[in-house]
Amino acid sequence: MRVLVTGGSGFIGSRLVEELLKSGHNVRILDKAMSSRYPDICQIGNVCDPEAVDRAVKDVDLVYHLAAEHRDDVRPISLYYEVNVDGSKTVAEACASNGVKQIVFTSSVAIYGLNAGTPTEATPPNPFNDYGRSKFQAEEVLHKWYSADTSRQLTIVRPTVVFGEGNRGNVFNLVKQITSGHFVMVGNGNNRKSMAYVGNVAAFLNFAGPSEQSGIRVYNYVDKPDLSMNELVGKVRGFMGKSPDSFLRIPYGIGMAGGACFDMISALTGRNFPISRVRVKKFCADTTISVDALKATGFTPPFTLGKGMEMFLDNEFGGKES
Repeated sequence: MRVLVTGGSGFIGSRLVEELLKSGHNVRILDKAMSSRYPDICQIGNVCDPEAVDRAVKDVDLVYHLAAEHRDDVRPISLYYEVNVDGSKTVAEACASNGVKQIVFTSSVAIYGLNAGTPTEATPPNPFNDYGRSKFQAEEVLHKWYSADTSRQLTIVRPTVVFGEGNRGNVFNLVKQITSGHFVMVGNGNNRKSMAYVGNVAAFLNFAGPSEQSGIRVYNYVDKPDLSMNELVGKVRGFMGKSPDSFLRIPYGIGMAGGACFDMISALTGRNFPISRVRVKKFCADTTISVDALKATGFTPPFTLGKGMEMFLDNEFGGKES
């Protein structure tokens, strides 16, 4: 099958391209950055550029749409909507004009908001930030693309926070703080988190992609079991040969006050800091997600959560200290 991956030079996208090539697909990448791993199949372009997207979509059978603004510190805020929403419109329009009938879109569990219980795919959206709102609006854009021709197929995958080798996102920053000895636990640490290893997410996207059936399919993606923050921090410290529970703790209110101070400094200086009110909120929230629909597909992750974490720590942080 001829496949286009938008954002195929990125963290998840590059692993997905690897999976697709192994499966024998003819793969093309559209990304604003050149792929260091697959330069021969990468086209430089922005998903907000109709001409670039139209060129990339020509003669493909399936589009994996991964390109997105996703960091917590994106400025200006309008970029979330320009890239995530308007970019999805551009992709949908190019698919419509080129006769592409299959789109797989990576959304996010951020659409459910924080402390939402254990949401299923049918849980009403309640995003708490612009990233989550923009991802839900992008889903609505793609629903309209499907509704215009119900012989099409739309697959929406909503991953939880994804970690793995080569990533420099929130999980990497958290682990870096833990291993450096500068970590501070905000709150009691009993809040639980759903997580996902990048190798498993890429494998599921490959598994869930090509299909002869029309319709809309929506899946949360999580690697179980969920861990409390205390358990996660303890596992990381234990792997690094440190005492599992020897670190400073501060109350939630103090953490939020500190985040507000850093937000103010950021607004005045234009600098981004690893601490913010949004990050403190996310750190202290329960974000556990249902995977009943995922289980029903019969998909078996190639790695356990523990193995994925071990490979990530060993690759990025060198394992136990002497």
